[in-house]
Order: sequence, then structure tokens, then C-alpha cells
Amino acid sequence: MNKQVQTPAPLVGQRIDQNAERVKQATSHVVTNTKDAVERAADNVESGLHHATDKAADAAHRVTDKAAELGGRSREVYDETVDRADAWLEQARGYVREKPVQSVAIALGVGWLLGRILRR
Repeated sequence: MNKQVQTPAPLVGQRIDQNAERVKQATSHVVTNTKDAVERAADNVESGLHHATDKAADAAHRVTDKAAELGGRSREVYDETVDRADAWLEQARGYVREKPVQSVAIALGVGWLLGRILRR
């Protein structure tokens, strides 16, 4: 009653070989797909990093250009201010040379007034 169907050894070996081949192909397919997915992800990350680096470099260039522009304008304003101060100083010297008595009187008056204000 116990009937066992015996399969010849060569057929069992063929089945094992076939199954092993299917497993190899499936594994190879999974590895290839995974490799492709990882490469795509790496390409996306690399592209994103390049884009971010380009944006950061562009922003740094704009800031540097703006700083240079402001530095140039600041130097111009400084030079104009120094020129005006020199001109006013020369005018004051000219006034003192032309009217020395009035200049001393004005200086005394301003000194007295500042003394009164600063004492309070």
C-alpha cells in the first residue's frame, strides 16, 4: 500500500540543476536591478550636489561682487568727505588769517558756551 514513486537519479539531478539555474538567474536579475537603482540614486545625489555647489558658488560670487562695489563706493564717499573737510579747514584758516581778532573772539565765545553746556 505504500507505493513510492521512485524517480531516477539523473532526473532528480536535472531538476536540481534547473532549480539552481533559476535561482542563479533570479539572483543575477535582482543584483542587476539593485545595482542599477543604486547607480541611479548615486547619479541623482551627485547631480543634486553639483547643483547645490553651483548655486553656492554663484551666491558667493554675487556677494563678493557686491562687497567690491560697496567698497568702491565707500572709498569714493570717504575721499569726497576728506576733500570737503580739507576745503572747510582751508576756509577756516583763510578766515582766521583775514580776521584774527574776530576769530579769537568767536573761539572764546564758543569755548565759554560749551563750558556752560557741559557743566550741567
